Amino acid sequence: MATTRQRLEAEMHAAAAAGEFERAAKLRDELRALDFDPSEIHAQVPGAMGIGTQHPKPVRPEGWKPPKKPDPMTKGRKR
Repeated sequence: MATTRQRLEAEMHAAAAAGEFERAAKLRDELRALDFDPSEIHAQVPGAMGIGTQHPKPVRPEGWKPPKKPDPMTKGRKR
């Protein structure tokens, strides 16, 4: 006996072969709904809602100091 997933895939391929693309698309969406995992949805944190806020900021190692800036008076100077 075929599982629901196998039956839906077979119906989708048959519909696409018969030119019933709208029905095939609906069956494809049903297959995707079977794969849906609600645990993958993360709640937004207030104050951190925006583009790129899901990426944590890099943490610098202990004792790290920024490099010394070059002297602007010596730029392009030749000896």
